[in-house]
Parts: sequence; structure tokens; C-alpha cells
Amino acid sequence: MLRPLSARDSVQTLVKSVHYANNHGVRIHYEVEGNGPPLVLLHGLTRYLELWHEIGYVDSLGRNFKLILIDLRGHGGSDKPHGPEAYKLELLTADVFAVMDDANVTKAHFLGYSMGGRIGFGLAEYSPKRFHSFVIGGANPNEFSQDLVDSFLQLFGKGMGAVIAEFEKGGLKTTPQMRTRLLANDTQALSAFVLADEWRANLKCALPHMTVPCLFFVGEADPNYAGARKCANQLRNAKFISFAGLGHQEVEVSHSHLVLPHITKFLEEVGQR
Repeated sequence: MLRPLSARDSVQTLVKSVHYANNHGVRIHYEVEGNGPPLVLLHGLTRYLELWHEIGYVDSLGRNFKLILIDLRGHGGSDKPHGPEAYKLELLTADVFAVMDDANVTKAHFLGYSMGGRIGFGLAEYSPKRFHSFVIGGANPNEFSQDLVDSFLQLFGKGMGAVIAEFEKGGLKTTPQMRTRLLANDTQALSAFVLADEWRANLKCALPHMTVPCLFFVGEADPNYAGARKCANQLRNAKFISFAGLGHQEVEVSHSHLVLPHITKFLEEVGQR
């Protein structure tokens, strides 16, 4: 559930140490929270690492895991290149590895939602041995449609106010701090991101590499539902959780309280193997 930002949270944010990993000249902002086995969390397009705090993931998962929260390049406190060539899938995955190396983490669990989930498929393809498990929400490995790319580009051309309005029509329940952080997005960087080819391609080549335990979760009203379910059925070591009547952004934000118990149970079971 959404949690209002308290005065105490604001103070903690101010004194929190800031970390940057460098991937060939591009700085990637990240934070480390909690204690236990490492768990990398990667957000979706237009989002930011603080969202994991806002929707309860840090409070819930940080009790038992060392959370590595990453701002995707082009987002939040990370550098924001304006050329599509800077957002190749190989570079997006290399950012994650650069953060893990900077944080002295050899191997971790992975949790990604939406765009973060798509990058998870790339991580599985490029270096599966660095992950104990994959938790992927609101994403599947199917090719992105050009219509969806065009719709993003049109929205970004109108500014983040229009983007937020469209998200809210799709079920996103924003708070004042969320709106502030979404409005701070660089729409030129976001446009360059969606224009990049590799992450939008068919990523099914990653599936043979996903032999570790995997959990897929998705709303049944999410366009990613059918592809995510089919993907999970193709993997021998995968579980699939769906949420009736919920869309892409509802599962991500306002109904995280339904999702987190499944993620926690899955990670506990993986840790016992």
C-alpha cells in the first residue's frame, strides 16, 4: 500500500549515503538497505528507486535481505544520456553488474518490475550465474509493439504532466511525492530509451538460461498477462502468480500489499534449497 512520506523519512533521505557505480563513463545511482542475502531491485520506465520505499518493498523485504536499489540510466539520480545508442540492452545489464561489483556483491537474487523485468531477461542471458533467482513482475520476453513505442514517444513529447495523467487513467494512484518525482523525469532521455532497439526485441533467447528458481507475477488485466503466463509455463523451475481484475500499474503500486507475501514466501523457499 502507498505510505505517506513522513518527516522522519525526509530526514533519513537527507543523511542517507549516496552511491554511484561507473559503467564506461555513465554514473548509475544506487542505494543499499537492510541486511541479509543480496537482492537487486530494478524499477520500470519513468520510475525511480525511492518508489520501492513508497510502496512498502523496503520495509517488507529489508528485514531479511540486503536490498540493492538501482536507478535505471535515464532515471532518478543516474546519468541521463540523450542518444538511443546509450540504452542498448547490453549496457542496461552492464549497469546492474557495475552496481553489484561496486557494492562487492558477487551473486544476488533479482526483482524487477515492467522495464526492470525485461532487463531481468537480459541479465539471465548475459550472466545467469550471478543470480540465485529471478522475480519478474508485469513483464514478458515478447517483442514490444511499435504502436506501444509510438504511444510513449507521443506522450513524452507532451511532457510528464500528460504522462502522469495517462498513467492515472490506467489505474496509477499517485501521491504528492510520487508526482514530484515523476515530473522530474527528463523526457528527452526517456524518448531515447524507448527508441533503443535491443531491449524491445524478442528476448525469448534468455529462457534456456533461466534454470534458477523464477517467480512471475502479473495482473490479469495487464497486457503482459498472457505472455508472462506462457513464459512461466515454459520454464521447469518457475512459479506464476496472477491477480484478478488488476492492471499493470495497480499491481505495481496500490496493490503491492497483495504481491509482497508471495515474493517473501518464494524467496524464503529459494533460501532453503
